[in-house]
Amino acid sequence: MQLFKDQHIKIYNSLTGTKETFTPINDGYVGMYVCGPTVYSNVHLGNVRTFMSFDMIFRYLKHLGYKVRYVRNITDAGHLENDADEGEDKITKKARLEQIEPMEIVQRYTVDFHNILNTFNFLPPSIEPTATGHIIEQIELIKDIINNGFAYEVNGSVYFDVHKFNETNDYGKLSKRKLEDLIHNTRELDGQSDKKNPQDFALWKKAEPQHIMRWPSPWGDGFPGWHLECTAMSTKYLGDQFDIHGGGMDLKFPHHECEIAQNEAAKGQSPVNYWMHANMLELNGQRMSKSTGNTVNPDELLSGNNTFFSKAFAPSVIRFFIAQAQYRSVLDLTDEGLLASEKGFYRLMDAINLLDGIKTSETSSVDVKIWKQACYNAMNDDFNSPILIANLFEAVKYINQIKDGFATISAEDLAILKETIKAFAFDILGLENVTKKESGTDKLSSAIDILIKLRQEARANKDFALSDKIRDELAEAGILLKDGKEGTTFSLS
Repeated sequence: MQLFKDQHIKIYNSLTGTKETFTPINDGYVGMYVCGPTVYSNVHLGNVRTFMSFDMIFRYLKHLGYKVRYVRNITDAGHLENDADEGEDKITKKARLEQIEPMEIVQRYTVDFHNILNTFNFLPPSIEPTATGHIIEQIELIKDIINNGFAYEVNGSVYFDVHKFNETNDYGKLSKRKLEDLIHNTRELDGQSDKKNPQDFALWKKAEPQHIMRWPSPWGDGFPGWHLECTAMSTKYLGDQFDIHGGGMDLKFPHHECEIAQNEAAKGQSPVNYWMHANMLELNGQRMSKSTGNTVNPDELLSGNNTFFSKAFAPSVIRFFIAQAQYRSVLDLTDEGLLASEKGFYRLMDAINLLDGIKTSETSSVDVKIWKQACYNAMNDDFNSPILIANLFEAVKYINQIKDGFATISAEDLAILKETIKAFAFDILGLENVTKKESGTDKLSSAIDILIKLRQEARANKDFALSDKIRDELAEAGILLKDGKEGTTFSLS
């Protein structure tokens, strides 16, 4: 069904800083490119959050009936250690440290990436190209940029001339940075660089004798710059102009800014109509960082083998937690948040599983069609998953009221409710219909929930001595209660 004819999406465009009505270049078709991982280490949760956001967007576009070509690349060469075109290639460095071939590193972490995404029930992209598989396309792109006067070759390396480009174009329009400010805040070159200016970036780097990953080019043996691959692959598979380009907020500058410059320099036009950026995932209110130890990887979160969380969490619980924040919002990963999301997730699944046993009536006490459109309205508003989830819980309340005899639903409305809630929960949010397994941890959680309810009753009866006793004795046993807006949660100390 071509639902997109009746459902009109608004997307926050990072380029313009406004929400815009989504109009694809070709009616009924969507081209979407998302920057994938650099496969030199295990994928981290921040990446998972970004890719999960675009998986949900991909799912919703498909649900609306669009024919979507979703391209997500694998960076397997050319990503240096910093954005100043200095240091080693990340994959080459890892291979050197482990004394194995770079492609062994690529294979190991590409497999890990796919395994993690499969665990979280991702749909595969339409095409997953690699940087090393598109060296010819990148070389041809460099030739076009040189021929158009926006790049120069020095000692076997080729650099993009940002200052020359900015004379006729606007370098910095995506990140809202001015070249003058970049010049002011950049240190002078030390005399050892081949660049004309510090703001210039590499399109092709000369390979030193010890550099393992190297390819022949008109400028000598070398390897492509990191920014170049996405320009080459996105335009190869989606055309010189396409609908959506996505990625993490950290890629806006310089990576995506450089992509725009490369495309305008080579093709004479801006490549993308809608730029979308997913925000960061924090851990306990702080940026995730390997150097500070404030980090947890997906496997550790799934297994419970970490020092941050009181238990293991199912993949769909984590996915549900991530969907409870809009993709452009910073999301703080906490034990309390995951525990609350777990309760909510199983409450949603329990309600969905009740639907087959619901008894129908002549009339409905709730307008199901209005509720259904409210679900679409949420996703149409820049893929606002938390508002969608709030609407799903309105349905949960309604289902439980019907079960308990306090509400009614007609057979026609029941069919609409079943189809809609399952479509949004499973097809669009990507959740899996799993029921809660009673493990030792779950039984402990159930026992503590009983004590929390008893404490709440004591407080309601103004028996604060009993309320405090329950809290204090649980604390002595290593179980810490935390009162919040959503109720009381617990963690294990």
